[in-house]
Amino acid sequence: MSLCINPTCPKPDHSQNTNNRHCQSCGSDLLLQGRYRVMRLLSDKSGFGKIYTAEEPGISKILKVLKEYFNNEPKVVELFQQEAKVLAQFQHLGIPKVDGYFQYQTRNGLILHCFVMEKIEGPNLEEWLQQQGNHPISERQAIAWLKQLAEILHLVHGKQYFHRDIKPPNIMLRPNGQLVLIDFGTAREATYTYLAKVGVGHRITAVVSAGYTPPEQQNFQAVPQSDFFALGRTFVHLLTGQYPLNFYDAHNDVFRWRQAANISPSLADFIDNLMARRPGDRPHNTQVLLQRIEELAQKLAKRKTNLPVGVAAGVLLVLGGGIGFWFSKLGGSSVSSPSPVVRSRSSLENVSLVKTLTGHSESVSSVAISPDGQTLVSGSDDKTIKIWNLTTGNLIRTLSGHSNYVYSVAISPDGQTLVSGSLDNTIKIWNLATGNLIRTLSGHSNSVSSVAISPDGQTLVSGSYDNTIKIWNLATGNLIRTLSGHSNSVSSVAISPDGQTLVSGSYDNTIKIWNLATGNLIRTLSGHSNSVSSVAISPDGQTLVSGSYDNTIKIWNLATGNLIRTLSSHSNSVYSVAISPDGQTLVSGSGDDTIKIWRVSR
Repeated sequence: MSLCINPTCPKPDHSQNTNNRHCQSCGSDLLLQGRYRVMRLLSDKSGFGKIYTAEEPGISKILKVLKEYFNNEPKVVELFQQEAKVLAQFQHLGIPKVDGYFQYQTRNGLILHCFVMEKIEGPNLEEWLQQQGNHPISERQAIAWLKQLAEILHLVHGKQYFHRDIKPPNIMLRPNGQLVLIDFGTAREATYTYLAKVGVGHRITAVVSAGYTPPEQQNFQAVPQSDFFALGRTFVHLLTGQYPLNFYDAHNDVFRWRQAANISPSLADFIDNLMARRPGDRPHNTQVLLQRIEELAQKLAKRKTNLPVGVAAGVLLVLGGGIGFWFSKLGGSSVSSPSPVVRSRSSLENVSLVKTLTGHSESVSSVAISPDGQTLVSGSDDKTIKIWNLTTGNLIRTLSGHSNYVYSVAISPDGQTLVSGSLDNTIKIWNLATGNLIRTLSGHSNSVSSVAISPDGQTLVSGSYDNTIKIWNLATGNLIRTLSGHSNSVSSVAISPDGQTLVSGSYDNTIKIWNLATGNLIRTLSGHSNSVSSVAISPDGQTLVSGSYDNTIKIWNLATGNLIRTLSSHSNSVYSVAISPDGQTLVSGSGDDTIKIWRVSR
């Protein structure tokens, strides 16, 4: 079938059109721009345009045509052309590719404004959710999708362009998992950005989607932060499986949704912030939005894995009798990757729970055990650090000083000094025995995600969301140097046992190896296809292990940077890796809710 788009054509779907260049009813050209043949009308219900499927040889496209009666509205025509022009500037899988704008003239001289764009294969998120039986998405999935959409909005807002109609039907899911923000649904009306109303002819009203549109937009005062409100409402839908309007109490003018979502208070607070009534109370811009999402991702990673993996590496190995292992060498590529023993957090065979420590009011993000094995330190999202007697489980003291989540804790080799890194951008150094604060280090401009102390106890290293690593004199607090090279947040740092080498993992998907004494970059390891969440160095200093959001663990020769092997047994992001003090066991924690324990033979 070949369809004529001339709005005055008496029979646009003439049966003889298929194999002809011109419409057999009105004579208009059927091959637009000499390359696009229109196949089917998808939607003409929009107040602004019509949406068609079109084909150029072997490729399906979407054709968007401005309705002819808007030709006399210069502002509408200008915005239609602007939309095509702006979208054509983007090269991102999350935005449909635009072939370009053109004018088409019918046989009777009518001019139609058109542009052609990529046809996205896959369902929109409303359809996808229905296919899942309206089962709510997980918190992990929500954060991953929030990050994708925030990155798309960052590009769009960066062009002084905002969407104004974000909702599940306007977000499509490619087969590879990439979300695509669309201005139209393949069977739904188009969305026009910046369009409020035109004073003559046909009146164009504000774009309103019940349950998703913010108050200011309903009053013709949309701003970039209007997109954040709609993004929040979209995730209410995805996290509850219910339409947002179901949670609105019109009588009391209250939106009650949190009780319907099985998510952390942190994520719920973030979504509530997106939906703040006043635009000024929402995130200021997309950079802030991205930063907040990164913080949520880091919190989720810490909450899901740090405590279990820390326990696995530091305590389970002490208890360890009766756990069977598969054997593998970390070195030597001739040995095939083993199948690890998988232990879920709820079913570690032949391991008895010694004690459960309670006292924090929020998630525990990081733990550390003193070198003598007598003291446990925990850092939490409740902004405190707690010091425990590991033998009795008694709380020794609580350290309060950070003004935001405590992401990372480390204890010096002599057991005298405790270091903490926080979302408040600071590092605090404490006397472990007394709990006294020695000093606060304030050099980072973003959250401190990881801290490590050199084996001689003289040097402190910190990694941050500001993309840098800082090296400090632990005794004086003086900054020695700042290492720049990563293009995204630094998630993890580790120091080799001889104190000569520093390793950093980053959300830029790379690992960097540095000379700790000079700060010189030795090499960059590129192999992971997603963020590197955790790095660890073996006790003999020969092997580096990295865990990533690409679901893999990679084992590297630290001296040469050569990849030894990749372990791919996890079915979701690997958030943490650890190597036992005797170097015989590798432990990995993942978003697939398992701990995998790998036995190393030498």
